[in-house]
Amino acid sequence: MIAKLIEKIKQTNAPICVGLDPLISHIPDYILEEKIKKYGKTTKAIGEAFYDFNKEIIDKTYDLIPAVKPQIAMYEEFGIEGMISYQKTVEYAKEKGLLVIGDAKRGDIGSTSLSYAKAHIGVSEILGEKVIGFDTDFVTVNPYLGTDGLKPFIDVCNSENKGIFVLVKTSNPSSGEFQDQLIDGTPLYELVAKKTCEWGAMSMDGNYSNVGAVVGATYPKMSAILREKMPNTFFLVPGYGAQGGTAEDLKPCFNTDGLGAIVNSSRGIIAAYKQDKYASLEFGEASRAAVKDMITDINRVL
Repeated sequence: MIAKLIEKIKQTNAPICVGLDPLISHIPDYILEEKIKKYGKTTKAIGEAFYDFNKEIIDKTYDLIPAVKPQIAMYEEFGIEGMISYQKTVEYAKEKGLLVIGDAKRGDIGSTSLSYAKAHIGVSEILGEKVIGFDTDFVTVNPYLGTDGLKPFIDVCNSENKGIFVLVKTSNPSSGEFQDQLIDGTPLYELVAKKTCEWGAMSMDGNYSNVGAVVGATYPKMSAILREKMPNTFFLVPGYGAQGGTAEDLKPCFNTDGLGAIVNSSRGIIAAYKQDKYASLEFGEASRAAVKDMITDINRVL
């Protein structure tokens, strides 16, 4: 799966993914009003509005990008109807040829971890009949429970040709409360990185592993350390744009060949029409323009 992602990045010359993380405040009034008129102020209305919103953004950007990354929490907030919207979004993105990174940050142990893996990137059985859950291509995983939590995901990666991204150094301001703490003189995030490389060796796909790492753009010095220590690990990089990360901050996440990372932007693209720069454009066209600007911005430093 990581080889597929790399090929898509090369085809588009765009090491980016669009974060499909809708909030009610992101939805244009005419879409929201139409759905509320039809379904009332219900979770059904929001689920339908989210899907129409996502579909338009996908339609306007799919030819420019390799992947999208829906954050499942935005959909879970609205219960079953939100989850239906999530699944429809995943299915539509894949119909348009995009790879899908499910940002679910799952993590548990044993049969629970295996069920999470099957739900998002695997296959289940009902009395001998194979069925597929969300069918994303990658899923983000929390490593706090150690190998017991990660091994089921890796097994599914290998059996179903899928991938995962392990949280290593996240972009949020309080990440250091745990991730930067020293253990025998070594920051915890470096220990997680070392273990992620060990897990990655179980699922190599060419020069890179199907076991990637989440490394935030907001800590470029730490990104440089991790890039050196994880040469065969592909990075999923949040924090660009709205969270303050710049193209220059991203550069350490990439290898010298210009590969090794895919950068996410959510609000900066899906809510671009709310920015003065793109205010004259319809929201889908604004997202397309923002994607083009992001591609140009990142490629200038690679």
